[in-house]
Amino acid sequence: MKYSSLCCFLLIVFALFLNFNNNVYAISFTDNEQIKNLFVKEKMNGTIVIYNVNNKTFTGYNSKRANIQYSPASTFKIANSLIGLASNTVKSVDEVFFKYENQPVFLDSWKKDSSLRDAIKVSNFLAYQQLATKIGTKQMEANIKTIEYGNMIIGNDVTNFWVDNSLRISAIEQVKFLAKLATCNLPYSKHIQLDVASIIKLEQGENWELYGKTGWYVPNNKLDTVGWFVGWVTKNNETYVFAMNIDVVKATANDFPINTLNKRAEITQEALKILGIIK
Repeated sequence: MKYSSLCCFLLIVFALFLNFNNNVYAISFTDNEQIKNLFVKEKMNGTIVIYNVNNKTFTGYNSKRANIQYSPASTFKIANSLIGLASNTVKSVDEVFFKYENQPVFLDSWKKDSSLRDAIKVSNFLAYQQLATKIGTKQMEANIKTIEYGNMIIGNDVTNFWVDNSLRISAIEQVKFLAKLATCNLPYSKHIQLDVASIIKLEQGENWELYGKTGWYVPNNKLDTVGWFVGWVTKNNETYVFAMNIDVVKATANDFPINTLNKRAEITQEALKILGIIK
């Protein structure tokens, strides 16, 4: 290879490298000291990203961790619902698609036939496993690639890939995905996106509405786990999308650290208050 050609080749490689890094890391992320103190006060290792859709700015805490991918756990139920509807596996968010057949369950609230609206409220894992099975590996994989969800890898088990660490997503990637959903800019019909948004609406204030979903990744009953809270706030004509995750350390394999898990929503809501998004 001639010297000039080699230089040209190296410049192209370097440009591609810079473009990759810019896409992943070089977003306009502002660390907020008051939000940082929320994590410090609670002695929590974690991150939060709050994205202003209107001015395309990212604010929060711990931008380095915000780019680390983790299993989405139950936050994937948002995408799973979208894919179920888009693939016509379920006709609507109110169609009763899950039939409870007296199988063992983690929560008593799962012991009933359910629609998407019912299942997502109680985070019914069995219902979403059944939905994923009906969607099938081929359609599931194709849709995850269409919406560019995280690393877009579902592994070999369509019933567990969102909790077995095959599929992974970062807080930044969660925010980008949810920003499209919140503004109906995913490659699905508008009514499907609005319907899925309706089933994750949590509460509202005088001029704002809060949408969200929690998740808890527990790898093989290990004690070091990761908790999620993702969603968005609409306020007047503005949209603020958020994604946070924290380390949730279990005392024993059977521990259910409810107080620590509650910090997912508590820290998020305090961060939104600091930025004046909610009161």
